[in-house]
Amino acid sequence: MKVGDFYEIEFSFTQEQVNDFCKISGDFNPLHWDANFAANTPFKKPIIHGALIASVFSRVMGMEFPGSGSVYLKQVSEFKRPLYVGQSYQAKFEVESINDVKHTAEIKTQVFEMERGKLMVDGVASVMHSDLF
Repeated sequence: MKVGDFYEIEFSFTQEQVNDFCKISGDFNPLHWDANFAANTPFKKPIIHGALIASVFSRVMGMEFPGSGSVYLKQVSEFKRPLYVGQSYQAKFEVESINDVKHTAEIKTQVFEMERGKLMVDGVASVMHSDLF
């Protein structure tokens, strides 16, 4: 891999997946599953957990880009806008820097709403891979 290499993936989540994440994480904030509660918030409907969105980053880092053998070391994310169930999103990844000595890379991690192209999540990950960096 080299600086500038990139990867993209489309994703969405169902309410059932969000409910399952509530059970796995223990985060039962009604903002994520209760439409009546969420209707009285600035979001107007349930929003997806930030950690569930970040799980897309984890999947890609460990399985697809850079892929198997990667160690996901760090993630910094800014959640700029809420993500909603049933909407389509695109996660984009780009290698920003590589440390050959430590076998690590900094990878830009972003999520865009497919319909309007708006940036929803902006961040950077650190990943280690002894064979690729």
